[in-house]
Amino acid sequence: MYLNMLIYGHKNKSRLCPFNCFIIPLKREIGGAMEQFETRFRQVDVLPLVKHYMDELDLYNLFTKYTPAAAGSLAHHAESLCILTANIICDNKPLYKVQEWLSKYSDGLGDEPAAASLFNDDRLARSLSALFDSDRHSLMTEVSGNAIAVHILLTDEIHNDSTSVTFIGKYDTPDPQAVKLKHGHNKDFRPDCKQIVFGLNITSDGHVPLSYKLFDGNTTDDVTHIPNWNALRTLLEKEDFIYVADCKLCSRENLIHIANNGGFFITIVPKGRKEVKQFLKHLKKNDVKWKEAFEIESSRKKGRINIYKTFEPQGTRNEFRIIFVHSSSKQGDDEGRRRGKIDKAIAQLEELSSKLNAYHLKTRKEIKEAVEGICKAVKGFIDVKIVTERKQIRVKISPGRPSLTKSVYKNKWAFTHRIQWELNEQALAEASKTDGIFPLITNTVLEASEVLRKYKDQPFLEKRMYTKKTVLEVAPVFLKKEKRIEAMLFLYFVALMIVSLIERKIRMNMARENIEKLPILPQGMNSKKPTWNNIRYFFRNVHYSEIIRNGICIQAIVKGLSALHERINWLLEVPESVYKNLQGTWWQFRGT
Repeated sequence: MYLNMLIYGHKNKSRLCPFNCFIIPLKREIGGAMEQFETRFRQVDVLPLVKHYMDELDLYNLFTKYTPAAAGSLAHHAESLCILTANIICDNKPLYKVQEWLSKYSDGLGDEPAAASLFNDDRLARSLSALFDSDRHSLMTEVSGNAIAVHILLTDEIHNDSTSVTFIGKYDTPDPQAVKLKHGHNKDFRPDCKQIVFGLNITSDGHVPLSYKLFDGNTTDDVTHIPNWNALRTLLEKEDFIYVADCKLCSRENLIHIANNGGFFITIVPKGRKEVKQFLKHLKKNDVKWKEAFEIESSRKKGRINIYKTFEPQGTRNEFRIIFVHSSSKQGDDEGRRRGKIDKAIAQLEELSSKLNAYHLKTRKEIKEAVEGICKAVKGFIDVKIVTERKQIRVKISPGRPSLTKSVYKNKWAFTHRIQWELNEQALAEASKTDGIFPLITNTVLEASEVLRKYKDQPFLEKRMYTKKTVLEVAPVFLKKEKRIEAMLFLYFVALMIVSLIERKIRMNMARENIEKLPILPQGMNSKKPTWNNIRYFFRNVHYSEIIRNGICIQAIVKGLSALHERINWLLEVPESVYKNLQGTWWQFRGT
């Protein structure tokens, strides 16, 4: 008997593989027969727990129901769509790299994609086309219904916001059936690019997305709320939920539609509205009796306590309640911004002062225009005075060289200007009385402090938008056909829902078990509120190891799974079998 073993250095020491070598091959001879051994490593990381959450939503069966595969097809659309969704959540790749990504789980690290070869970009693109042609609204309704039922989500308060999804390219031949990519108010600060408006609705319970709606790229936010609220009413099968949105909701048409149909709303009132202007003008000259609401620690500045107060005058002309809120944190921010503008204006005035009486700053009119341009942002806070001095000078008016007898002189006035400025203390004092104030409008009967609490959940929706654009990397989208783009955005919505459910579950169970923090960040640092990015990073080295003898697996084990990994799975309510009972085809999506 003899043993031959070759150890090759691992050329690609990526973060996905915790090893520096592969063992290939292992040979031994017994009784004249040569046996071939091979050790194979496959990536595992977070995919099993993602599959578990996808199975809870019954995604495979729902995709099968709405995108049935043609007879004799090698792979069902449902499996392709599940793989695309999992790819978005785990490690978002463009369509042409999904097969390579999947091969790390199906074929092993370093191997050519064999089992994953079915899921090339053409097959995935065809599945997206099938998804576009399906009844996606009913599909979304069933997915959201499963999420509400399985995770017992509360739906008495829904938050709405919209963002732009930016696309680079011409897209000159729009699909008449798909949403239109157009130029509009781009929230990624790319007005040169076309876009789609992506509206999202989330629950206040864990901030889980329940529905979304796409609009043409040039659609303004104010016209999206009525169709969105109507769709939510159909989805939730009720009207009495509280609809929370930003100031674009605050139009007469939107508010009356919701109120007349039995709904409730909370939104912020734009500062340009008549009622707000009147109150701020009144506040500059008078005092009002503020009511203590609540105190909360600032999420941005550690140790800083933000104090909220409320004041509720009479209702608007529509008999809706306006609640004015005073925030101590916003007051400090407003004061700081105003002081910064004043300091900047004073610095510019000092610079201007040294340039007077020359070039284009010789006349009083020119100087006044320059001063007004500098003080535009601090109008009324700085009083600037242009001081003009004159003196008489003799000017030679005759031709030729100066001569004591022949030269003719004329007396003329010469003007020089300088500027003086001082702060208008009275205007500053009046402005400080309106610092930190923002108005809310509602038709609920809740206490003013409770209305404020519900509105303060709105920033969490912005964090979901941030997750979609950064962690899930919704852009750039490597697709040419608009209908496939629209179908892909449906998968992004599903992926965002699953990520939110995972974050909600672990934070909820940490609070229940009185676990303050978990050491899952790089270098063992702690996280008080684990995000999906934190969890995904912590599971990066979990892998599946197989020993193959003559083409048959004789031993398989999941490695890299520590006690802390098991604790996180317990907090996520993921059964032990999800990781410990993996088989060779565990990565495949199958229905029940």
